[in-house]
Amino acid sequence: MKLCAQVKLQTTPEQLAALKQTMQEANRACDYISSVAWDKKTFGQYALHKLVYQDVRKHLGLSAQVSVRCISKVADAYKLDRRRKRKFKSQGAITYDDRILSWQLEYSQVSIWTTSGRIKIPFVGGDKQRELLKTRKGEADLILFRDQCYLSATCDVAVPEPIQSEGVLGVDLGVVNIAVDSDGHTYSGKTINNVRFRHRRLRTKLQKKGTRSAKRLLKKLSGKEARFAKNINHTISKQVVKLAQGTQRAIALEDLSGIRKRVTVRRDQRATLHSWSFFQLRMFLAYKAQLAGVTVIPVDPRNTSRTCPQCIVSINAIVLRKANSPVCPVDFLDSQTTSRLVTLRVGRLSTRQT
Repeated sequence: MKLCAQVKLQTTPEQLAALKQTMQEANRACDYISSVAWDKKTFGQYALHKLVYQDVRKHLGLSAQVSVRCISKVADAYKLDRRRKRKFKSQGAITYDDRILSWQLEYSQVSIWTTSGRIKIPFVGGDKQRELLKTRKGEADLILFRDQCYLSATCDVAVPEPIQSEGVLGVDLGVVNIAVDSDGHTYSGKTINNVRFRHRRLRTKLQKKGTRSAKRLLKKLSGKEARFAKNINHTISKQVVKLAQGTQRAIALEDLSGIRKRVTVRRDQRATLHSWSFFQLRMFLAYKAQLAGVTVIPVDPRNTSRTCPQCIVSINAIVLRKANSPVCPVDFLDSQTTSRLVTLRVGRLSTRQT
């Protein structure tokens, strides 16, 4: 499995200036390569290399390997979309490989190529990042964010064999409760919803005010809500995977892809719907489960909130509120409970089929 380990570079002002200059020169080269690729309608990396390599080396002052990385960056950009000319930000991320970047983990520093020559820069990272860096394989990206430089390295982590599942842990995803599992554990969304509402209200006030101090505060708040939500999703996914691993069960998870296009909500609920980070939680669950050897089974969420968990008969919302199934004596007091029980049942059926 490919994972990224991100560390922060402890740069001096001179080193930071050298890295910024390197990023600007590399992205200027990318803009030139992109112009040639667009004019010649040549987007493959090998053909593009033959067209521009000598000019980039001669006129832009980049080393051989950095020139190759810039050509690769442009070719990858045109793989995404060839209908318009690609442009690159002056301080956009650039890619390094082992020829122009070396890691010295025992000394917590890196030796990195810049337009001013090779420089050694210490880095800081958590224990998890240092453990991941031992399996580093491939390229690393140099990222500039809020005047701080970071390196994001690709790591090849060994994945254990999937455990033999003795059952299924159903997980229902929602807005009020971020997740509810079939064992009855509820992971409430009250905290994150309150934070989102408070930040949304504050952003509205500051944008309406429009002063310089308001804009500075908006810049300071930028990304804070997203980081808080990301941390909550990491915590929930870790707890769910730990529970499934400890009880040797697979995880049956609702596949909510495209739900924002399928549902219609009132105006005052649109912000809540579109800030719902269910896909991020699903991705966190998927990779953590794979590392733990737990199988994840995607489940079609259609009608799960209005289907009887015993007889699998769908009933409309009016009958659902009457708290009695027309077929079997199951109490429908909580649609979240119904949804997670149906998810569990469908997960069991999927396990039997496979």
